[in-house]
Amino acid sequence: MEKTTKSGKTGKAASTRSNGSGAKQKQSTAKSTKENKSLLEEFFVEELKDIYWAEKHLTKALPKMQKAATSEELASAFADHLTATEEHVTRLEEVFELLGETARAKKCDAMEGLVKEGESIVEETEKETATRDVGLIMAAQKIEHYEIATYGGLTQLAKTIGRDDIAEILAQTLVEEKETDELLTSIAESNVNQAANTEEED
Repeated sequence: MEKTTKSGKTGKAASTRSNGSGAKQKQSTAKSTKENKSLLEEFFVEELKDIYWAEKHLTKALPKMQKAATSEELASAFADHLTATEEHVTRLEEVFELLGETARAKKCDAMEGLVKEGESIVEETEKETATRDVGLIMAAQKIEHYEIATYGGLTQLAKTIGRDDIAEILAQTLVEEKETDELLTSIAESNVNQAANTEEED
C-alpha cells in the first residue's frame, strides 16, 4: 500500500518528482563540466584554431606554387596536396564539432611567414628553371615540417585529454603530411637537384 504524503500525493509521485529533480541536476553538472575546460583543453582548442587558419591559408598558396613549378612531377605533387589540404580543413571542422566548438580560425603567424618565404623564392628565381623548383621544394618542406610538428603535438594532446576519437583523426592527417614530405624529397633527389646543378646564370 502506497503511503500518502501531507500534500495528498502518493509516495510514488513524490519519488518521480525527486528523480526528475535529480535528472535536472545531472544535466546541469554535465553542462558545467563542458563549460569549465581545463587549461590544457583551452590550449588545445586555441592550437586547433591556429592550424585551421594555416590549412585554409595553404589552400590559397598551393595553386600559386603549382603554377610556378617547372617540373610536371612537382606541379602534380602540389595539385595532389591541395586536394589533401582541403580534406584536412574538413577534418578539422569535424574535430571542432566533436568538441562542441564552432570552427574558428586564428591567424597563424608561422604559416603566413612560410608562405611569404615561398613567394619570395618565386620572385628571386628564374622562370622555368630547375633552380626555382629546388627553392619551391625547400619552401614546401618547411611548411610540411611545421605541419608535422603541429599535428604530432595535437595528436598527443588529444590522447592526454582523453579524446582518442579526435587523436585518430589528427593522426591520419599527420601520416599524410609525412608522406607529402617524403614525396618532395624523392622529387628533389630523383632529378630536380641535379638538373639545377647544370644551370648557369645568363
